[in-house]
Amino acid sequence: MANKQDLIAKVAEATSLTKKDSAAAVDAVFGAVADYLAAGEKVQLIGFGNFEVRERSARKGRNPQTG
Repeated sequence: MANKQDLIAKVAEATSLTKKDSAAAVDAVFGAVADYLAAGEKVQLIGFGNFEVRERSARKGRNPQTG
């Protein structure tokens, strides 16, 4: 499983950007996606995936110690 640092390294390797600049680019993309989702909009990245916030019904919580 890749993490954010792996993604930054891959972007730096695929482009002529430094890791610092790649980190800024990755942060900007994630930030933009988060902003759209926070505004209630869907994000569709063709060839990658769709993102949207969905409301889910509440579920009853339980205490693992008491069952």
